[in-house]
Amino acid sequence: MAKKTPATTAMDKSGKPYQVLEYQYDPTAPSIGLQAAQALGLPPSQVFKTMRVRAGDEAVVAIVPSDRELNLKALAAAAGKKSAAMMKGPDAERVTGYKIGGISPLGQKKRLRAFLDDSALALAFIVVNGGQRGLQIKAAAADLMAAAGASAARIATDD
Repeated sequence: MAKKTPATTAMDKSGKPYQVLEYQYDPTAPSIGLQAAQALGLPPSQVFKTMRVRAGDEAVVAIVPSDRELNLKALAAAAGKKSAAMMKGPDAERVTGYKIGGISPLGQKKRLRAFLDDSALALAFIVVNGGQRGLQIKAAAADLMAAAGASAARIATDD
């Protein structure tokens, strides 16, 4: 597996410390984020999933814990839009340059506004996709936010 991806390159350019984690990706898993957390031996609340969303007329990135769901109304409000809807898989792949299961909030084809669930701020570190299936990036939430140009907002469903 290649350990250099646009996502790891973005972290390198940011100058922020991070660690690359690898696991055996299971394409049949019902939840990629939960499967990654289990394979890495980490709590699902620390392994975040990246989703592509249309907020109004704008494509944005939402990053939420793998054991929670994205609250589309909360994301729309955070983005200053009236509504939000998930992008279809092929559209997300085309816009990001990544395959489903490997979409990272970092190093996408075009840098879009990104929103990280604020639960991340209370954690010592979080893990996000590293731009390739089976590859994850572990770093402090503030460092990932800086590298991705993300804002913190309460965008995940309540537990």
